[in-house]
Amino acid sequence: MSKNRCSWCEGSDLYRSYHDNEWGKPLHDDDKLFEFLILEGFQAGLSWSTILNKREAFRLAFDNFDARIIAEYTDEKVAELLQNAGIIRNRLKINAAIKNAKTFLQIQKTYGSFGKYIWRFVNHQPIINAFTSESEIPATNDISDAMSKQLKKDGFSFVGSTICYAYMQATGMVNDHITRCFRYKECQK
Repeated sequence: MSKNRCSWCEGSDLYRSYHDNEWGKPLHDDDKLFEFLILEGFQAGLSWSTILNKREAFRLAFDNFDARIIAEYTDEKVAELLQNAGIIRNRLKINAAIKNAKTFLQIQKTYGSFGKYIWRFVNHQPIINAFTSESEIPATNDISDAMSKQLKKDGFSFVGSTICYAYMQATGMVNDHITRCFRYKECQK
């Protein structure tokens, strides 16, 4: 018997695996939260499937998303990344990843963890929506607007409201699985 899933993940084993195991699951680990922040920034203007297909190459190229290492990247490292066909070779996004690593580290010092900082936008509890159709799911909301504004103010780049909302979905800050999807209830546990 096949499982009911959100329709966006059908058509690719990689997409289904991401949907079934990660998307919408509340995430509090700073290292993983940072990885998603960087990947969502690179996704701007592209499809998420492009990012998922390049995720392992990103992990290799970006030192497994270790913010301490990325924050120290030099011009030589940026030049190396711009030659890496396995990732998105966009100078603005690469520079933003370095800047975001530095800001991320500062946020950790200030708040004790990035998780405490980012989850405060949803009062440290996932928002559980009850959409019956994917057409009901917004691209942004008031929270992603506020998050985007604050992240930019604190020094982050490539964190527009649409990116912030996608980030909230990916990290389980908001549960946007449709109600008939088997992950809807699982992500509430």
